[in-house]
Formats: sequence, structure tokens, C-alpha cells
Amino acid sequence: MCGICGVLGSDEHPVNTRHIKSMCDVIVHRGPDDAGYLVAQTGSQPDKKAPSFLNFTDRQFSRHFSHLPAVDTEAGQQQMRNRNWNVFMGFRRLSIIDTSPGGHQPMSDDSQKIWVVFNGEIYNFKELKPELIKLGYKFVSTSDTEVIIYAYKEWGINCIKKFNGMFAFALLDQLNNKFYLVRDRYGIKPLYYTVLDSGLLIFGSEVKSILAYRDYQWNIDYEALLEYFTFQNIFTDKTLFKNLNLLPAGSYIEIDCGKEASRFPALHKYWDFEFVEPENPKREEEYLDELDSLFTQAVKRQLVSDVEVGSYLSGGMDSGSIASIAARQFPFLKTFTVGFDLHSVSGIELAFDEREKSEYMSYLFKTEHYEMVLKSGDMERILPLFTWHLEDPRVGQSYHNFYAAKLAGRFVKVVLAGTGGDEIFGGYPWRYYRAAANKDFEDYIDKYYLYWQRLIPNKEIAKVFAPIWDNVRHVWTRDIFRDVFRSLETLPTRPEEYVNHSLYFEAKVFLHGLLLVEDKLSMAHGLETRVPFLDNDLVDFALKVPVGLKLRNLKHVVRMNENEPGRKKQKFFQKTNDGKLILRKAMQRYIPRSITTLAKQGFSSPDQSWFKGDSMEFIKKKLFNPDAQIYNFFDRTAIRSLVEQHLRGEKNRRLLIWSLLNFEEWCEQFFK
Repeated sequence: MCGICGVLGSDEHPVNTRHIKSMCDVIVHRGPDDAGYLVAQTGSQPDKKAPSFLNFTDRQFSRHFSHLPAVDTEAGQQQMRNRNWNVFMGFRRLSIIDTSPGGHQPMSDDSQKIWVVFNGEIYNFKELKPELIKLGYKFVSTSDTEVIIYAYKEWGINCIKKFNGMFAFALLDQLNNKFYLVRDRYGIKPLYYTVLDSGLLIFGSEVKSILAYRDYQWNIDYEALLEYFTFQNIFTDKTLFKNLNLLPAGSYIEIDCGKEASRFPALHKYWDFEFVEPENPKREEEYLDELDSLFTQAVKRQLVSDVEVGSYLSGGMDSGSIASIAARQFPFLKTFTVGFDLHSVSGIELAFDEREKSEYMSYLFKTEHYEMVLKSGDMERILPLFTWHLEDPRVGQSYHNFYAAKLAGRFVKVVLAGTGGDEIFGGYPWRYYRAAANKDFEDYIDKYYLYWQRLIPNKEIAKVFAPIWDNVRHVWTRDIFRDVFRSLETLPTRPEEYVNHSLYFEAKVFLHGLLLVEDKLSMAHGLETRVPFLDNDLVDFALKVPVGLKLRNLKHVVRMNENEPGRKKQKFFQKTNDGKLILRKAMQRYIPRSITTLAKQGFSSPDQSWFKGDSMEFIKKKLFNPDAQIYNFFDRTAIRSLVEQHLRGEKNRRLLIWSLLNFEEWCEQFFK
């Protein structure tokens, strides 16, 4: 929907207004339709001769601030202290719900004491609004933003538990001297923040906004770098930017603006995944009917919009099911697919182009279908822009997602995606089976941890990180891995419970990484991605579906004798159609059985082939360059050895090569 940013200062350390416009301008891609700025007073008695806030648009900015002396001059500091502007909230708008000026932000209640900047959508706002009207609240817009404000006035910060949607917002309560940063259950919308030594809190939908506030001086976070090059992800709330954190999903920060001693963020968790085995499971047919109803409701709920909505149509079951429901609501729904040129591809990657299946479903659903075909050189072409938008490297090779968003963004402002279906319904059985049979919980952690070392295995870590090893030798990545499970109350004992722990882990970290990537790459094109599988009611249902209705072969894996000679266990550790069983059965009501019975295949580019073929010279030029910046952190000989293993066809190191390319470009873009 948009991008937000801001600063919470104090009387002694007011907001530096020289930087606030650039904080918004740098994320104009997230919201090209409108901009808004609020500077306000809080935490002390305001100057009664001056207004306690200024709320203005992009056009009005120079009227308020162009005449002020520079804040870093003595005159500027004195004027800021006199006016006491110690809060700034900024907004860039992508107009989707209530596209009129009534949806402009920052938005306040009728008393102009509660202010909010909000990124996302509250899909059940039309259900909450009549309830609030009955309680006496009057609305002046048709936006979901205004519902947040009055829901907060009625229920306090616990209102967030009533919201079904994707959101990240900042809320200033001048009545109670409170300030909040809030993120949705699953982390669909990102929100970053940092606290300076002065106590200033700076936040933004993207890191770029925080970097634009020049008082923040940063360095690279070595511990986060080690974490990323172990898991190709960051499981903690760290980023590669030192002392700059990502607000955890399902959490909020509360600050008491009236107490200087409590100005540092207090982090509160309000929701978490809880996969459980039901004590009294229902009949399978009951689960199927409920899933059908909830899935249909979720898609319809996320079609609410005042602009056109489209859908990705990858050729798989998840996006196909969503497109099927959406097409029944919108005749000639626009759908989008990215395929791959396979002339220089071999092996299993020959199946990575799914255009034929997506075209077939487009024919069945009568959609207006658009396609884009990627070639090996397209990665090289887009890498600088891709890295600038992604900011903080996360899971997988995702440049093809950038192109998919670029394609969809040419035609619509909103697109539906199938993200989340695998993580809540068990789409990766070959992962869970690796740790379903074990001695105890620590044995389970060891097995699953070894699987998730996606880039550099433990035995190579010290060698690869030799230039900075003294800074990270104290970090145990296994402990980071184990800490993901810290909030779970009980240890698993049965195979089904171990699978549920695996589902919890992947929803917390892998899905979260996917959502970060999806948000950044779609908003780079002024495109909002919605994910119907992460509707609250549907997720609450999926958390309580028995593992036996998600996976077919769990009992066989548990009973398997690992000491028995032969390769029989390999069949359980490869991609099959064993997984999401209940979802496959339910979706047969909407899409062909030939689609629902396919083996699981993710949206991947054929880089294993391209990296040792068409893209080889680019890789050598980038990674074997004597002046490459990655060698400020990595050992040159160790990295070259690992990369050459792939180029010679000895090992598949496509994920590592992609991460190295991405990180080298990141260094060139940000670490200057």
C-alpha cells in the first residue's frame, strides 16, 4: 500500500528536519501517488503560542521548512528546541482503498491527538467499522486507516488482535504520551528501526529511509553476515546494518514519551504460530469442507480494493487455486507468469519453465494472461537495481520475482500470490522427514540444523571468515538455530510433534524471509502483493490440521531402518507430491487433478546450469576480481575454491554463488 518512516526524538534531541523529506523521497517507489508529513510535540508541555503539530503534503513542504536555518547550526537547533518538534511521521502513498484525498496520511482522529502512518491493508475493516460506529465513532473517509485509529481509541493497543490483514504502522497517542510501532502476525509488511546513542528512534518500511536520516552512522554487522552465510537467511532481528533491527513479526514496540528513562523500546509479542495435533480430530470430509469455505473466504476477502486486482499464475497449485477463485469474482482477471529460456539448461532444471501449465489454467479460468521469458543474462542486467531494492539479502535466488513484479506492475496495482501455502500445510516433506525420527530434541536440532546450513558448512566457516574471524568466533550458529524454538512451551516426543516443530520453524524464518523478499521486490514497482493463504482464519484452521492429513509417508519414515543397506530412504528425501494432502484434495474442486497431483516445485530459475555455462564469465569477473569488496570479510582462496567446484560441475553451489554475487553488489551499493 505504501511506505512509512519517522523519528521519535526528545526535547533535548529534536527531530532534524533537514532529513525528513529525503526519508520519504528515497522510498517514492513504494508510494508514487501522494506524500504526507507530520511534525508534532509530545513528552512535555508544548509551546501554547505555537501549534502542537504541523500536518502537510509534499507541495506544502517548502512553505513550512525551506526558510528554517539548518538544524545542525546553533540557530537551527535553538529554533527546533523552541518549537519542540520531537516527532516526525512520514508517508508515501500507493492509493488502493479510498483513493480520494480522504485516504491521505498521516491521519488523525477528530481530536487530532491520535496520529497514524500505516502500510498495508486491514481486510476486515468493513466488519469492524459498523461495530465502531455503534460505539459512537464518526468516520469521514472510507479507508481502513481510519478504522485503525478508532479501534485503538476503543480497545487500546490490543486492537491489533482484531485486525485480519497485513500491516506495519506507527501510532502517536498525544493523549497518553505513547508511541507505538506495530507489525502484523506473519511479517508480511516490514518495519525497521534503530535507536541512536542520543535516544532518537528512527524507523522506516525500508532501510533506505533510516540511512537518509544522516545522523545515523552505520557499519556492517559481522554477526548478521555470519548468520546469513550459514542459513542464507537471518533468523534473529538483526540486519547487515549494524544496530539496525527488523521489528519481529507479531510484535509491537511501546514507548512512554513522558518518561525519559523509558524512551528505549519495550518489545511485546502479541501472536505466534502454534502448530498442534488436535486431541479429537474431525473426519477428513469435515476438514475438506471447512478448508474449502475458509480458502474461498480468504481470497474474496483480499479482493477488496478500489483499483484493479490481478493474480500470479505460476503453473502450480497454490497460485492456480487463488486465480480460480478470483476469476469467478472478476471476469477476465489479469494473470502473470514468468518462464525461462531453456536452450542452455540441462537436468532437472528442464522442468523449471511452467508456462505450459499456467497457459492451460488461464484457458480454463478465462483470464487475460501475460508472460515474460527470462534468459541467463537477465540476472546480470538487473543485479544492481535488484540489490538496491532488496537492501538486506534474504532467502533464495529471487531476481525472477523482481521481473514477475515488474510484469504485473505494468497492468495492475495489486496482485495475489500463493506464498504461505507450503509453510502452513506442509509442502516440503523431504525437509521434515530428515528430522522426524530421532533420539531426542537435541538430536532433532542437530539433524535439522545440518540441513539448513544452506551456504557454508561449519567445517568451512572459520576458513571462509578468516579476515573477520576474531569478531565472530564467539557466535554459535547452532544456538541461533535452536533459539527459534525458544518460545515453544513443550518439547516434542512424537513424530507428529517433531513435524509440527519443523512447520513452526519454517513459518517463523523461511516464510518470513520469503515475505520480506516479496514485499521489497513488488513495492519496487509500486505493486502491492497480497497473500490469501495468510488470512487469519485460514491460518488458525491450518495450525490445527492433523499432520496425517498433510503428509502421507510419515509412519514409513519413522519405521525405516537407517542401517539397512541400500538407498531406499532417498525416496523420502526428494521432491514428491507427498505434502499438502488436505489442500490438494480440497483444491481439486477448483483446478484440474493433473495440477493438484504434481510433485512440489518452487518458483526457481535454472541457475545451476547458467552459472557453469552462460553466466560463468560474469561470475568470474565479479567474484574473482582482485578488488572485490567481499574479500574485506572473506578469505579469497577459500571462496574461489568453493565457486570453482560449481564451475567445474563437481558441486551444486548455485545458492552460495548467488549470495556472493548479491553481497558483492550490496557492498558496492551500500558499503562505500
